[in-house]
Amino acid sequence: MKLIPLCYDILVRILIGGGTLMSIPVAWSHPHSFIDMKATLVNQDDRLTGLRMVWTMDEITSADLLYDAGHAQPGSDIWKKLAAEVMANVLGQHYFTEFWHNGARVKFDNLPPEYHLARNGAKAVLTFVLPLAEPQRWHGQTYTFSTFDPSYFVDMFYDNETSLSMPDALKKQCKLRLKTPKPDASWQTYALSLDKADAPPEDMDLGKQFAQTVTLTCQ
Repeated sequence: MKLIPLCYDILVRILIGGGTLMSIPVAWSHPHSFIDMKATLVNQDDRLTGLRMVWTMDEITSADLLYDAGHAQPGSDIWKKLAAEVMANVLGQHYFTEFWHNGARVKFDNLPPEYHLARNGAKAVLTFVLPLAEPQRWHGQTYTFSTFDPSYFVDMFYDNETSLSMPDALKKQCKLRLKTPKPDASWQTYALSLDKADAPPEDMDLGKQFAQTVTLTCQ
């Protein structure tokens, strides 16, 4: 997964579409935006078919979306339009996600079977199903996945392992483990040295140094 180096405003547009950004205060330290994630495995019989993702954006990242939505009711055409714009931009970045099995990348389907956008107070919440291109057997298998912005302009994170869940069919035979990396001081110092006008080199994959990894292990 590669992301062309972007200034903060353009990266926010990747997440929330092409609306006109409001003049809102932005912290100068890196990262500039935060997305609190939850993920639930989706299965069909003895196959994994995808991940149900819930991404809650911080207030600053949400501000432009909620401004455009105004007082529109949930499920209205305005919310549907905004959801389609957000989802199209997330798709353009391969869901910001890597999914691995036995050292090989697992491909995703290009279109999510469902998605929607909603308001939770001052925050925008994107919910969607990230579909695997081919269903994967889970019996006796191990998978890993990570969701991150390579430039680390956006910190995409799970609070803890309670942010991860699986259907009942998997609970007796599978375990989910969340690993949060501890980058050395040089990576942290470099990230903090960037302001919103800077972008790390494309081949650095700065965000990957801070990306959490989820491991699914099934008997």
